[in-house]
Amino acid sequence: MLSLLIIPGLKYADLQTSSALGAFAGGIVILFIVLIFLAAMIKIVKEYERIVNFRLGKAQAEKGPGIVFVIPGIDKPVRVDLRERFLQIPHQTCITKDNAPVDIDFIIYFKVISAADSVIQVNNFEGAAMGIATTTLRAVIGDINLDEVLSKREEINAVLRTKLDEVTTRWGVKVTNVEIREILPPKNVSDAMILQMSAERSRRAVVTEAEGKKSATITVAEGDRQSAILRAEGEKQSAILKAEGYAQALSTVFSAAKTIDSKTLTLQYLDTLKALGSSAATKFVLPAEFTQLLAPIKAMIGSAEAEASKTEEDKSE
Repeated sequence: MLSLLIIPGLKYADLQTSSALGAFAGGIVILFIVLIFLAAMIKIVKEYERIVNFRLGKAQAEKGPGIVFVIPGIDKPVRVDLRERFLQIPHQTCITKDNAPVDIDFIIYFKVISAADSVIQVNNFEGAAMGIATTTLRAVIGDINLDEVLSKREEINAVLRTKLDEVTTRWGVKVTNVEIREILPPKNVSDAMILQMSAERSRRAVVTEAEGKKSATITVAEGDRQSAILRAEGEKQSAILKAEGYAQALSTVFSAAKTIDSKTLTLQYLDTLKALGSSAATKFVLPAEFTQLLAPIKAMIGSAEAEASKTEEDKSE
């Protein structure tokens, strides 16, 4: 029996060494297999991720974040990103209600709210969302006139978001926002808009100039009115002062006239006659009351003659 186990030329020490090397290599292989198994079994799930695990084809509850254990070969984990993402919809040619073609591109912002539904309910969410978005856009634009498409962008965004959210909710995805980036109307419409804008600016310039002239005219008229009011006030005050001056002068003359006797008046009449006689005129028009003015003079002359005759008589005696 022993002779059968002995190989010619092979020593016992070599046999032991060979067995040790074989055991070591086998241990390394087993360790390597264990490490691979553990690596396949342990999954590190980030905070913004979830794992939908299918065990023998049946979906289990969502797992994560943190360390998640799966059974290699039996479980099939699917990672789902919960962060908000966006989907760019390229230019889509749509026909408005008044049969005008427009090119529109927009962005869809969405977020997964149910990781299991996003995997189970839809195969390719981005492709499905793009298809729904384009058909929904054409339906919405088809019910609006071109002018409203160009002016009511926010309302169109709200309608698109609502309609898309109604569809994507069953996929476990929430459409958070829809933003239209660019609307390209036909070239003839663009040219007409440019002409309209130019005409509107010209109209505004004319209106602004007219309003400026109107304001200037009103300002000038207001200034003239204020000036006339001030001038009238000045003339009024001047007239009042003149009247008061005349009144004071007449009062003074009247007061002085009260102290003048008949002889003084007679002298004034004689001065007046003297001034008339020295003038170059040959004809004089005297009022009828002039004879009454001569009566005091006649009386004065008579009185003077009587006094003179009396003086002569006194001297003769």
